[in-house]
Amino acid sequence: MILGTKTLEKLRILINEETEYRSGPKIIQFFNELGFSDSYGQGFPSRWMFTDERLAAINGTPNIDKCIKNLFSPVSFIENPEKLDLHILEFNKYLAFDKWKVVRNHADISFQKLDKVEFTAPKKTNDEEGFLNQEFKDLKLSNLQLDSTITSVLEYRVKEIESCFSANAPLSVILMAGSTLEGILLGVATSNPRIFNCAKSAPKNREQKVKPFQEWSLANFIDVSKEINLLHHDVHKFSHALRDFRNYVHPFEQMSTGFNPTMHTAKICLQVLKVAIHQINENNRCISA
Repeated sequence: MILGTKTLEKLRILINEETEYRSGPKIIQFFNELGFSDSYGQGFPSRWMFTDERLAAINGTPNIDKCIKNLFSPVSFIENPEKLDLHILEFNKYLAFDKWKVVRNHADISFQKLDKVEFTAPKKTNDEEGFLNQEFKDLKLSNLQLDSTITSVLEYRVKEIESCFSANAPLSVILMAGSTLEGILLGVATSNPRIFNCAKSAPKNREQKVKPFQEWSLANFIDVSKEINLLHHDVHKFSHALRDFRNYVHPFEQMSTGFNPTMHTAKICLQVLKVAIHQINENNRCISA
């Protein structure tokens, strides 16, 4: 199949970041399974540039089909098949414009040819309305029982995030809300290392050892926090923009992904942060017991 520019961009993001974070050597390994013979060393370009080049080389060949099948291989999502289905659902939104669809039937990944492109504006769901309408009168970061110094920094950040939201600065809201939530979860994990490290979704290195907390992404912290019931399904569901916040720190990454933040996205991100703080306050004592 031949993929359009936007579909290739989405495919690159899925390979590099969203299905899992792939370092330079891991990306090379991924494409070498498709017939390339690259090696990692000095002069390796940026990850997104390398992936774009390799996808362009195989676009329109049988290897683009194999690439997608390898990416969505169910064996890589044994612990979280729902995550696989969400990735496929998101990718199909782009693939539809190429008149194709990825179909998962149990452990088999196949492709379905579409007769036409169907494009309709998604309606705001009742779930989203309910999530955004939650109000919290008193969110005390001091109740998180983190170090007093970092708590004061986090409190200042939350106030600044709200100021940015009032000033219609969506990118600032998204970046700061993501980094603030990551800081909170890092602090909680550091205070409760055993339960975080023992979670099935804890990220592991090549030797299958759990990575140090400093190497975890926000997505890792959120996945584990949901698994141990520190955070609930609603935060996990609506945290998609926050989970990718590091991608948008660098202008070239933002340009390559075509990400254009809106105030609605910023509103969701700010609410994710507030709901997460509330849930951590409610559930922290349970995981610390």
